Amino acid sequence: MNNTAIYSLHNVTKRYGERQVLNIESLDIAQGEILGIVGPSGAGKSTLLRILNFLETPTSGLVEFHQTPSSPEHEMPLALRRKVTTVFQRPMLLERSVVDNVAYGLRLRGERNGDQRVQKSLEQVGLAEFSRQRARTLSGGEAQRVALARAMVIQPEVLLLDEPTANLDPYNIGLIEEIIQQLKSQGITLVLVTHNIFQARRLADRVAFILDGRVVEVAGTDQFFESPQDPRTKAFVNGEMVY
Repeated sequence: MNNTAIYSLHNVTKRYGERQVLNIESLDIAQGEILGIVGPSGAGKSTLLRILNFLETPTSGLVEFHQTPSSPEHEMPLALRRKVTTVFQRPMLLERSVVDNVAYGLRLRGERNGDQRVQKSLEQVGLAEFSRQRARTLSGGEAQRVALARAMVIQPEVLLLDEPTANLDPYNIGLIEEIIQQLKSQGITLVLVTHNIFQARRLADRVAFILDGRVVEVAGTDQFFESPQDPRTKAFVNGEMVY
């Protein structure tokens, strides 16, 4: 990890009608880091990921990616948007084979001769022997690993993970956490939304606590868990916050 910011957010808000779900004054994400994002349900974590993936446009404010601005008036160029992808909590797989699912993103981008990349991605997630199996026959953990492989095959610079191990068994949680650590070692920037604060502590370089759409505190992982500065962060980490 270095200190170069791949993202910089400035006064970013998001409203749906009269309801404001996000209000982030300032947030930088360093290139090559794993940033863990924690907070109660409905805090705005998933909305933040959608803005980082340019799937949602902020109501106001500025998102800089690679020092290129995106705002309600200026759309992020496609070439930069393609450097970012998301793995969601519930993988949406096609009613096709595993290999067809993994290759799907390459086909959408008009890239041919990606067979070796598809095979490598399947090997990385431990599913090479499942390549011809129908996706609908997979377990939840296997399906999530297919979704990871589909994201990895397009070789993103940023991978956004929205509760990637929710409701999975310990075996698949361990596999996915190992893959996340491998991706970081390859220089990929990862943003991990998780309800599991122990997972955030295991994986993240820094952790941000979001409450009511605002970043309450962001700090290095050790400081965040051992000496949080905000009493609300301390209450959340200690399991004392009722929501």
